[in-house]
Parts: sequence; structure tokens; C-alpha cells
Amino acid sequence: MPTVAANGLEIGYEVHGAGPPLIMLHGATSAGREDFAAQVPLFSKAFLLFLPDARGHAATRWDVDDGWSYAELVDDLAAFADALGLATFHLLGFSMGAMTALQFAVRWPERVRTLIVAGITTQREPRVSVVRRLMDPDWIDRNEPRRAATLARRHDAVQGVDAWRRLLPAIAHDVAVQPLLGPRDLRRIELPTLVAVGDRDVFVPVDHAWGLARQLPDARLLVAPDCPHEIMARRPALFNEACAEFYRSTETIARGRSAGAWRATHGPPSRATDPATETEGGSM
Repeated sequence: MPTVAANGLEIGYEVHGAGPPLIMLHGATSAGREDFAAQVPLFSKAFLLFLPDARGHAATRWDVDDGWSYAELVDDLAAFADALGLATFHLLGFSMGAMTALQFAVRWPERVRTLIVAGITTQREPRVSVVRRLMDPDWIDRNEPRRAATLARRHDAVQGVDAWRRLLPAIAHDVAVQPLLGPRDLRRIELPTLVAVGDRDVFVPVDHAWGLARQLPDARLLVAPDCPHEIMARRPALFNEACAEFYRSTETIARGRSAGAWRATHGPPSRATDPATETEGGSM
């Protein structure tokens, strides 16, 4: 797995495909290659995919005793994109990655061509209550020993043995205290957005996802029936087709956003360098 120096980290990431850049952010305690295993084969036909591991996760070494917050994840994403020379890009996030993506899009909407967020709410509950239980290492040991083994396999090699037992409570604490995004923040995300949720997601009630989509200036809503939190893995065909249609329908807008950002930083492009000639995932 390659790494790139960014924001004081050596961020481990996978890269697949060719085309316009798409950064995919995984959920808490996971890794990009696992959360998006069902998406990479299709998405890589139309995009150049970047799947970074968040700090303290999998291949991105970080000691959570030195602090851990979602705000740092947003700074990490900005530094990661800068290190790879990505002025603008498509952005997709799941759960923790979706909150990171939303916060990034609030701060730098001009850098995001399109946005997909899955399994996230901007409200405190029920997210905090569920996270406190599911990220309690003692509870996991008693009730989900196979999950404990998975977490060890996923993180121990780089983070150190049992580092995940410190990571999970740090994530749960930050979820409980992080500033919430409000309507004024969300109105800054003036770009095509797809909000996706499973109708049985214990973290995100459907009405929360609907409310999020309503507050975003240009959003669509996907509700997957008979589906829990892990919408990409549990309903991959539905999720992939919805994403493909979203990218097809927003291709012209995405191309224009890329070209506009280029002109703002580089001046008028030549025909050879004009981002407006780039194909934006329409053939996915």
C-alpha cells in the first residue's frame, strides 16, 4: 500500500482505476478497501479512486493518546488531496467518512465536484447512544468476539497490538462533543449531493437523512429498503446503480465545477489542459 506525507502523517491509501479523481472515505474502525469492496470494481471503470485510511486506522499510524477528533480528519483530507495535487475531486463518505466529507464540503465547497454521503446524521442522537455501546471494547469482548478479532486483524499490524481498544472510546467521545453542523453550514454546500441511508440504520433514522437532504441546496435522497447501516455492503447493487445514475445526471455540472476551479487558480486553460474536456464518470 502506498503512503503519502500529509498533515504530519504517513497516510496509507489504495488507488484504482483511471479518470476524474474520486476520494472515498471509510467508516469508523474500518478501512477503505473493506468498506468499499463492492464499489471499487465498478467505480474504477470511470474514476481514479483514492481510498485513504483515516488516522489511527489500518495503515495510517496514529497514537490516539495524542488526541483524536473529526476536525483533524477534515484537515487530513485537505492535506491528502494537496499532497496528491488534487485541486478538485469527487468525494464519497460513509458514516465517519460521511461526516468528514460534509465538514470538508462546508469549509471548501469549491474543491468538491460532487458529494455522496451515506449513513450519517447531523443530529446528536441516536448516533451518540449507539456509538457509546458499539464502541465499548468490554462490550465487544463479551458480545462480539469475532468483531474483536476483526479489529485486531485490521489495525494491530500498523497501530500496535490492542490499539483499537483506545481508538474506539476516543471516537465515541468525539462524537458526543463535536460541534454540530446547522442549516447555515449546510447551505454552503452548493453542489450536487446524494444522501443515502438504509431504512433500518440504527445510527440514522430515515427522517434525519430526509432532513439533511432537504437542507442541502442540491441534494437527492436514496433510502434502501430492508437495509441496516452498511448500505454499500448490504445493498451493493442498489447503491451502485443509484451512484451511477447520480454521476451520469451531474456530469455536466461536475465538469463545469472542475473547469471553474482550474480557471480561478491557473487562468484560462488551453485546449490540451481544459478540465471541461474531461469525462466525468458518465460511462460508469
